[in-house]
This record gives sequence, C-alpha cells and structure tokens, in this order.
Amino acid sequence: MVRTPLTPEERERGERLGALLREARGSRSMVEVAAGAGLSAETLRKIETGRAPTPAFFTVAALADALGLSLDDVLRRCAAVPV
Repeated sequence: MVRTPLTPEERERGERLGALLREARGSRSMVEVAAGAGLSAETLRKIETGRAPTPAFFTVAALADALGLSLDDVLRRCAAVPV
C-alpha cells in the first residue's frame, strides 16, 4: 500500500495539534499524559513534534479526554479556517 503524501495544510494542522497538546500538557510528563490516554509516550512525542501529523480520530479523542480538552476546542484551534 502506497501512502499519499500529506498536503501542506495537513502538515500545518498537525503542527497546530502538536502545539495545542504541548500547551495543554503543561508541566505534566509525556509518560503521564500518554498513559492516561492509553498510548505510548513515543506516540504522543510523534504527534507533538509533527512526525505523526494525522493521528487517528480515537487517538485525538483519547488525548483530548486525558488533557481535559473538548473535541470542539481541538477542532476550533487546529482547523485551517476558524470554525
């Protein structure tokens, strides 16, 4: 299976998501937040740094829950055009 290259918009959205997650995580460790979301710290690291700019919906939902963010807020802050 060949993966379609990401568009610049997808990469930018991934960067905004990573920045939002880092900000919401605050002083909590990656290990703590990742465990709370049922993910590995490496997965969270990849999302926060933009190396995984298009995580699955349920991954984003689990992280939002662990960080106390609503999915509406995640969408509003990460969308290319203000929602």
